[in-house]
Amino acid sequence: MKLSIIIPTYNEAGNIAGLVRDLFRYAGDCQIEVIVSDAGSKDNTIEVAALAGASVLNSPKPGRAAQMNYASGFASGDVLYFVHADIGINPDYFKDIENAISDGYDAGCYRFRFDSDRAILKINSYFTRFNRLMCRGGDQTLFVTRKLFDQLNGFDEYYSIMEDYDIIIRIWKMGRFKIIPKEVVVSARKYQNNSWLRVQIANLTAFTMFYLKKEPNSIALKYKSMLDYR
Repeated sequence: MKLSIIIPTYNEAGNIAGLVRDLFRYAGDCQIEVIVSDAGSKDNTIEVAALAGASVLNSPKPGRAAQMNYASGFASGDVLYFVHADIGINPDYFKDIENAISDGYDAGCYRFRFDSDRAILKINSYFTRFNRLMCRGGDQTLFVTRKLFDQLNGFDEYYSIMEDYDIIIRIWKMGRFKIIPKEVVVSARKYQNNSWLRVQIANLTAFTMFYLKKEPNSIALKYKSMLDYR
């Protein structure tokens, strides 16, 4: 198996080098490529990512869906692995994904835990073990076979937000989805800048608007208006 790891970025100079190095370090001698798809960062994300060993692309369109689709056109792996730049990757990621594919799964993700010991955040993390849409999200990373990704025509670039939920719904209709019973690490910064309840209300609002098929840009504007993004 060759794994193509695709990371969409925008101003991620502080995170990208550590992630890229971890991806190569944990993969060992396994076949991987790391592709960073940048949306015009104003910092030195591109230079930092390249120095860490990633192949770097300048996406002609901003937005995670467009960036990830663009990078997939350059990927040579038979499995694609989509990862956010601020994630703490699981050290077993290559073997876990390889095992899932060998077991007949077409796609999947990890559970997550926050980089915080707050008990209430551990409750959030607990629910990521369940295969329900509200328990999913791009922060958990997403792997999918190249064959299925092409059959799905990739991410739907209509979604400037919630693109991860949309593609998971479509994956469920066409393939087998595996939740790996291990964790990636997610930043708790959003909860530190806002109350737990405030974030939960914002998340529920965005999910409800998505379920009601509201226009994605209106979902994004509403979500950002409800939270402090310092």
